[in-house]
Amino acid sequence: MLDIGWMELMVVGIVALIVVGPKDLPKMFRTLGQMTAKARGMAREFQRAMDDAADSTGMKDVARDLRRATDPQGMGLDEINKLRNWDPLKDPKGKAVKAAAPTTQEDEDEAALDMVAAEMEALRKSRASKTDAPASASAPASQEPAQDVSAAPPAAQTQPPVDKGHA
Repeated sequence: MLDIGWMELMVVGIVALIVVGPKDLPKMFRTLGQMTAKARGMAREFQRAMDDAADSTGMKDVARDLRRATDPQGMGLDEINKLRNWDPLKDPKGKAVKAAAPTTQEDEDEAALDMVAAEMEALRKSRASKTDAPASASAPASQEPAQDVSAAPPAAQTQPPVDKGHA
């Protein structure tokens, strides 16, 4: 409450001993103690009066209703809090799908990114195989019959000569 250390109390005591004198010092401390007790009693009485006033106006009922309204279980937020701890790398039974659970947040983030990257790669492969299969199946039907490559002129089959002077 008051930031008074031992040194400050000692200085106040020495000054009081000098000013008041050794004979009247105990009476002064007794009076100071009585005044402190009266002040604490008045503060306690004031607090009780404020509590009674709050009870009579219904503030406790309003406060109780507000607590109920903001209760996480009453609003369903307890389920949201459970989802915060949900680990998508575990199946519904709680068993680990792949490796052991990471120990740090960075390990968890890295494991989640690896899992997402693996799923993305699998999707790319499945889409590539789906798009390649229909294209190759429909190619002969939609194009003209393939021409014989051997009938093409020999210049078209050979590669152009490489200029070795500039290498």
